Amino acid sequence: MTANHRHSTVLPIVQCRRATLESLRHTAGAMAAVRDALLVAGGLGTRMLPTSASVPKEALPLVDVPALIHLAREAVAAGVQCLHIISSPRKDLTALLGDHSWLQGRRPDLDQTLLSPFSDIKVKVHIQHEPLGLGNAIETALDDVSGPFLVLLGDNILLDSHTPTNEFIPSNASKKLVENFEKNGLPCAGLLAISPHEVSNYGVVRLEGERIQEICEKPNVEDAPSNLVMCGRYLFTPDAKSLLQKYDVKSHGELQSIVLQQHWMNNDGLLGVELKGYQWYDSGKPLPWLQAQVDHALRRSDTAPAMEAWLRARLDEL
Repeated sequence: MTANHRHSTVLPIVQCRRATLESLRHTAGAMAAVRDALLVAGGLGTRMLPTSASVPKEALPLVDVPALIHLAREAVAAGVQCLHIISSPRKDLTALLGDHSWLQGRRPDLDQTLLSPFSDIKVKVHIQHEPLGLGNAIETALDDVSGPFLVLLGDNILLDSHTPTNEFIPSNASKKLVENFEKNGLPCAGLLAISPHEVSNYGVVRLEGERIQEICEKPNVEDAPSNLVMCGRYLFTPDAKSLLQKYDVKSHGELQSIVLQQHWMNNDGLLGVELKGYQWYDSGKPLPWLQAQVDHALRRSDTAPAMEAWLRARLDEL
């Protein structure tokens, strides 16, 4: 959900209008709790074929915990009461969404939320029949959403805790966005700092304070405005529904969500929330997902010693 564009100087009268809008939105935002999260999982995962032909990439484990469980528990930790999963007609999430608490007796050591991860949150599955982009995916769920809502991309896991399964601690990345919204009442996007040589793979932002002023899509290293990139976490305000209808998919195609983002940047504002201390794992590509397994295993107290010993021995053989 990124765009490559630049902004002209804002006239003082527009600045006053923006400040007034921010004040109004802040007042409204303070009264509206974030109770819904949209988990966008409609992609078929073609880069993970042949595995993704039979196993949804959201079911792929990060060591031993499926990606979808990490995302669902992150949403619960943010205070969400209803998780809206946007899927595709060809994807079957039935087994993944089931309650497996009956297995607790076989593994009493497991944190119980890992076998019944949806017991304390309502789940609705929405089908995006055609791959028409992020904006269209979001629209499929908005008739069941009122108020501000989170958006989590289903192949992006952000972890600040690397705990064993007997003491599982969910990510609080989405909670950081909710806290920012409760403070400012404006839409926001999660940002991560990456190595400068990697910026050409991402949407890179230029900030003034917390405000996102510019987003450059996959810039050259020398053209990047910073090393802060969007990382698959968003908090949208209620006007997203009417704006997506205004900037409809028929007119804008897959750029629909980018136009929505530009609207906020040019009017009320879109804030950036830097997520410091998080590891970013991508389940949509084979090599990054393999690297994620190794990195996460080396950070977990139950797997790190044996994993490190094996890696050192294996590298000595090369």
